[in-house]
Amino acid sequence: MPGEFDIELPLLLEAIHLKYSYDFRRYATSSLKRRLEQALQNFDCRSLSALQERVLREPEVMRGLLAHLTVQVSEMFRDPSFYRALRDRVVPYLRTYPSLKVWIPGCATGEEVYSLAILLREEGLLERTLIYATDINPEALRKAEAGIYDLDRIADFSKAYCQAGGRASLSDYYTAGYDAAVFDKTLRESVLFSDHSLATDSVFAEVQLVSCRNVLIYFDRSLQDRAVALFRDALCRKGFLGLGAKETLTFSNQAAEFAEFVREERIYQKR
Repeated sequence: MPGEFDIELPLLLEAIHLKYSYDFRRYATSSLKRRLEQALQNFDCRSLSALQERVLREPEVMRGLLAHLTVQVSEMFRDPSFYRALRDRVVPYLRTYPSLKVWIPGCATGEEVYSLAILLREEGLLERTLIYATDINPEALRKAEAGIYDLDRIADFSKAYCQAGGRASLSDYYTAGYDAAVFDKTLRESVLFSDHSLATDSVFAEVQLVSCRNVLIYFDRSLQDRAVALFRDALCRKGFLGLGAKETLTFSNQAAEFAEFVREERIYQKR
């Protein structure tokens, strides 16, 4: 028989959806359980029912809970070989477009946004590119738009940048001070940060590249299929989709819509 946690979980998710329109009902249950167990400790609640009552009555609790329920883990140039493949294999195709649009769903606090912006600048493409950086967490979007990261993370970012084929020094793109690195505001001039949910919202633009890395792993199968269908509809003919190292289209209902372009780096091309 299901325990109290399993009974209360769908009730909490339904309450969140009805009250705040955030839809976590098709997120992977195992991941949600881990995150909510941490949230119970953080909010000093003994059960999901107690947390639900606070969420419904205290909007600030919901804002805090978003930090637990949404993906906040990100790194600049994470999996450097992916960015090297983008630079070497995908950029030559992107050069053929007079203007470019790139979509980064689930951008979290923006590390991938700045990684792609730097890569595109070094390839001479950023000035004719519009990057849509979207997430459901408004606090994460604010941090992403600020482009400020702890200085103690920069050494790892710099190492990954070099491994990803960076053409200069990462320090060329930020100013350091007061234990923080502030990334060049000109990188943000090509970026539009915006709220968007892969669970409930629709396509808003035609793009040549979607980079959605390490987001689908938090969804159940039906939501993964919905998200990939959005990517398919957003991509132009022969557009590119980049996924995370542990993600694949092999079992997706949308698999036939894409061809493997760089198999080992999970880069696909729309047929």
